[in-house]
Amino acid sequence: MTKLSVNINKIATLRNSRGGKLPDVIKAAIDCQAYGADGITVHPRPDQRHIKYEDVLKLKDVVYTEFNIEGNPHPNFMDLVLKIKPTQVTLVPDDDNALTSNAGWDTLKNKEFLKEIIRKLKTAGIRVSIFLDPIEEQVYGAKETETDRIELYTEMYADNFEYDKLNAISPYINASKAATKLGIGINAGHDLNLDNLNYFNKNIRNLEEVSIGHALICDSLYFGLHNTIQMYKHKLK
Repeated sequence: MTKLSVNINKIATLRNSRGGKLPDVIKAAIDCQAYGADGITVHPRPDQRHIKYEDVLKLKDVVYTEFNIEGNPHPNFMDLVLKIKPTQVTLVPDDDNALTSNAGWDTLKNKEFLKEIIRKLKTAGIRVSIFLDPIEEQVYGAKETETDRIELYTEMYADNFEYDKLNAISPYINASKAATKLGIGINAGHDLNLDNLNYFNKNIRNLEEVSIGHALICDSLYFGLHNTIQMYKHKLK
């Protein structure tokens, strides 16, 4: 069964909009795990507009499932993850002021840079995944970086799913086949939701993990966090 990692950034965004400690990000991580999440994902950004570095340090002591930290490998980010040593670091090439992640790595242009970063992380015993567009050439480039996994950037799939699901899934099937052939693990994330998740999971063989935040937290406003996590896990069966 594909693992569900819950991204709790949106919970931190809500807290920061008012100040104070509510909702409690640390308690949310504990509860998500108790409700069935297979992992917790956070994406600390340089401006700390949602998850803060101090949150990530506190989460280290309460995440007993898989801890996935996403981000652009700036020096401060690298210092943080090498100190915490989470289960997985997902490298994302987002700009400092990006509203959300909006593109995967160009593994051909950035091969040497990625190889150096990945070597440091793997030497510390951290599994590494790199955020990638569903382009076979980029998957082959990812192999050269020596990454453990790729995370397929699924916004394009989500945008087109309602109109033409066959064409929407096609490049992801091709990219996943290439990754499997090369011995690279496959994760996925971005705009996956209760409508499109099951179809994606059924068609992407060897999908190991999905990271979902925005849609899951939105659904939890109506269904409750416990119920929502179980609904998402059901879609992954």
